[in-house]
Amino acid sequence: MSKIVIVYHSGYGHTKKVAEAVLAGTLEAGADAKLMPVGEIDDAGWTELAAADAIIFGAPTYMGGPSADFKKFADASSKPWFGQTWKDKIAAGFTNSATMNGDKFSTIQYFVTLAMQHSMIWVGTGMMPSNTKAATRNDLNYVGGFTGLLAQSPADASPEEAPPPGDLETARMFGKRVADVTARWNAGVR
Repeated sequence: MSKIVIVYHSGYGHTKKVAEAVLAGTLEAGADAKLMPVGEIDDAGWTELAAADAIIFGAPTYMGGPSADFKKFADASSKPWFGQTWKDKIAAGFTNSATMNGDKFSTIQYFVTLAMQHSMIWVGTGMMPSNTKAATRNDLNYVGGFTGLLAQSPADASPEEAPPPGDLETARMFGKRVADVTARWNAGVR
């Protein structure tokens, strides 16, 4: 059974909701997975990250990049980086912001760079975008992420209202994909 840790920051609860949907997908795929808010990581948390087969990064996009709380976690990951304890683990990432674009890709690219510095193996969404005239806001991958999962929550929407069901279903499917890829990686099936 693959061990997956979803390490994330959520400023207002919307990104936590995405993290929970990602978690649901990993669990459905049979992984031993858990959520780990960046503000609650202690020595035991760093040990769990070292033992994980996959780490999924998540943060809201603020001002064109991941939140400061997530960056603090990333900076603190220099100890595992120095020892390359995350080398060859599966990595993936997700973000949420108020607008459809909001420079979300800058946050995903930050996660990719963090993963590459740790010598990890990056997994994208594996989903085609919902980009036809018949597409609706609740279609799978409506925001159109390939490199990482993208979700959108209007600035005046509560976590009970957003992200919309289609983004949460996309998050669930993304979690399932990461768990499936991790299981294949662990089994030596490439």
